[in-house]
Amino acid sequence: MMETPLPKAPEKRQVTAIIFLLLLWEAGSATIKYSVLEERDSGSFVANLAKDLGLGVGELAARGARILSKGNKQYLQLERKSGNLLLKEKLDREELCGDIDPCILHFQMLLKNPVQFIQGELQLQDVNDHAPEFLENEILLKISEGSHPGTSFPLKIAQDLDVGSNTVQNYSISTNSYFHLFTRNHSDGKKYPELVLDQALDREEQPQLRLTLTALDGGSPPRIGTSQVLIVIVDINDNVPEFAQRRYEVQVPENTPIGSLVITVSARDLDAGTHGELSYSFFQYSNQIIQAFEINSITGEIRLKKALDFEEIQSYHMEVEASDGGGLSGKCTVAIEVMDINDNAPELTMSLLISDILENSPETVVAVFGISDPDSGNNGKMMCSIQDHLPFLLKPTLENFYTLLTEGALDRESRAEYNITITVTDLGTPRLKTEYNITVLVSDVNDNAPAFTQTSYTLFVRENNSPALHIGSVSATDRDSGTNAQVTYSLLPPQNPHLPLASLVSINTDNGHLFALRSLDYEALQEFEFRVGATDRGSPALSSEALVRVLVTAPRPAPSWCPGRPSRATW
Repeated sequence: MMETPLPKAPEKRQVTAIIFLLLLWEAGSATIKYSVLEERDSGSFVANLAKDLGLGVGELAARGARILSKGNKQYLQLERKSGNLLLKEKLDREELCGDIDPCILHFQMLLKNPVQFIQGELQLQDVNDHAPEFLENEILLKISEGSHPGTSFPLKIAQDLDVGSNTVQNYSISTNSYFHLFTRNHSDGKKYPELVLDQALDREEQPQLRLTLTALDGGSPPRIGTSQVLIVIVDINDNVPEFAQRRYEVQVPENTPIGSLVITVSARDLDAGTHGELSYSFFQYSNQIIQAFEINSITGEIRLKKALDFEEIQSYHMEVEASDGGGLSGKCTVAIEVMDINDNAPELTMSLLISDILENSPETVVAVFGISDPDSGNNGKMMCSIQDHLPFLLKPTLENFYTLLTEGALDRESRAEYNITITVTDLGTPRLKTEYNITVLVSDVNDNAPAFTQTSYTLFVRENNSPALHIGSVSATDRDSGTNAQVTYSLLPPQNPHLPLASLVSINTDNGHLFALRSLDYEALQEFEFRVGATDRGSPALSSEALVRVLVTAPRPAPSWCPGRPSRATW
């Protein structure tokens, strides 16, 4: 691990990039890890990937490097020429991760040529940008005058959206003669204030006290939040309300309608009259709890106030207080687990798509894409497939990333276009699916030679023909397309070196028409043979040939005159 200090920002904060380069990077099993402070400006420097990965100048651009993130949200951007990894936007750790610590944003770097994936993690470090805040400006605490010194009274906690040392670390109370304050730790690590009685109270002497409760976080400098604590001294009430259970647990599906009953808590008090009348309320709670739930102060029924979303919050923990008319109270814990339902269809994010492929190419990458589903369990597990009987295959690469490849060489003359449907299906009930359609065109290469319609041609020419007479045609076709299918005709050198072919016939290079160049004499030449070639204009050019036989015929003799029959000028 090495640390690289970054230049100070205007706020005089510092970004530290922590780089973990594994020795197995060449084998594709590395994870590069960086760390950056939240709230840095868009475009802030994170690291130089080219330097960290040992790549030469310009290699990232040459290999088509891209930064990929889960889903469609991109937090980082890559300068290919310099190799610098930059923040694409200002990042708020509390917005992205809430109270999860550490806050890790996963990303991948894709090198397209050849295809290679490198896993990456960006740890978003907290800055002390939130002060502790009590949800109530005044905390009411009723204490019996019969309470003994040493009795403790938990107070409501302050909320701080920061984490680690930047969250609430200590509480203090204003100076007084009756109480001192301890800072305690909850089982979940959060700190809460506990007021401890130092000497006996006398309601007749002092019926109430007002103290200032202060919460301090661990930032530098620390931030504080305050709330007033109003302590009302009440007459002796010797029975404390007790809940039937100290802890209530319940599971609630995330699609539960608003207003539905979640759970009912119940407590009892053996006192009579107002000292035995109970009122229920949330005690230690957060904004998330009071936004999602409400409690009936008389019945203890807890009902749903807004729709739950498992993908946002998986569980809620709260304390419920039952207070009697004499100022005493008992408390219980309610744990609500949100159950996931399959309410999110899988998502497909295309990272690379090559829609035009040369035929006869070996196994070729067509597309690189990622799939995701925010549901949990089987609801978030996915299967990816394409249609059967296509010369393509899906190959999983990294977690939830796939490569679509050709199985082998394609033949344009057999099929020039493929419509491929990528189907992503989750394993939930009911199953949800997403389809993504792509079209792949097969480009032609010159892999077919022209073919003559006949292997040999026989042409007849009467002697004494006129020069430049069209005596016949040859024809060839090419299965390729475009320039590769354009055919040029030519006369090939005669096998008989004594045959003056160049003075006998010519051929139209575009259409294969043959012409006699001079008048032929049957008595001098009754027949001759030659070969014609057909060549396409592809690269490399391909050709074929055919044999042409020319027969020179003599004119038919004029018939002799016969008695009794009319004479004719020709026969």
